[in-house]
Amino acid sequence: MADLRIKIGPMELRNPVILASGTCGYGSELEDFIDISELGGIIVKGTTLEQREGNPYPRMAETASGMLNAVGLQNKGIDHFEKNIYPHLAEYKTHVIVNINGNTIEDYVELSRRINSFSAIPAIELNISCPNVKQGGMVFGTNPASARKVISAVRRVYDKTLIVKLSPNVTDITEFARISQEEGAEAVSLVNTFLGMAVDISNMRPKLSTITGGLSGSAIKPVALRMVWQAARAVTIPVIGLGGIMNAEDALEFIMAGATAVQVGTASFINPRAGTEIVAGIEKFLVEKEIDSVSTITGIINRK
Repeated sequence: MADLRIKIGPMELRNPVILASGTCGYGSELEDFIDISELGGIIVKGTTLEQREGNPYPRMAETASGMLNAVGLQNKGIDHFEKNIYPHLAEYKTHVIVNINGNTIEDYVELSRRINSFSAIPAIELNISCPNVKQGGMVFGTNPASARKVISAVRRVYDKTLIVKLSPNVTDITEFARISQEEGAEAVSLVNTFLGMAVDISNMRPKLSTITGGLSGSAIKPVALRMVWQAARAVTIPVIGLGGIMNAEDALEFIMAGATAVQVGTASFINPRAGTEIVAGIEKFLVEKEIDSVSTITGIINRK
């Protein structure tokens, strides 16, 4: 057997495969299909201080080799999360990470402070890259000064593993990766969805109520892979790669380009077992190649 263990800050994951926020709900939605404990971790759906209803319908649309979503961070807020969801998450035998979102720096700080006290949550993913909300989100993720301020503010109140989720809708992804490292993040995850749109020609109107939304799936993989490669060369903290990872081969490309871990998102909508199948596929590749550890091939293309 190959050693699939990886480290992100102080966290040791049994393997490098994590389910992406917004695509696995709170884990329970997939329990009929997979054993959650077989994954390196899960990142539960975006959480905010207050309850949010999300954007009006329609807010999802299929595209060629991908999908658009404009859900808009629908959730019942941190109080509901703590009382009704966290007790079940605390029972999982894998790392559970909470993706946090806010309209203001103060929102992010208060959320981080609250979650810092949850003993079964070892990390947060600071989402400064959501393209589907009018305030916060991508506003922080596309402005270097704003990104620095929010990461620094969260770091002061959050003493566990801090992962910053970066937007691809920027000119230079390495600038934001460096800012994250300089402000004390243990890792960066990239990329979030690309801003896109689709038109219903029969009804002569946009397919999404918000007109634009976040594009994910196979269509974005080559660009996401390039950005992960760039970020991994720019920082020394772990890079978590995501964007169109549908199978083990895709995941291995990201790892070889420099990703310490990967996130699986859209693939789970097509195949709820995608995450655990990717774990098995990575291990099979390593065994066949007689490679002892997945860390051996992390960033290998940069050493050739």
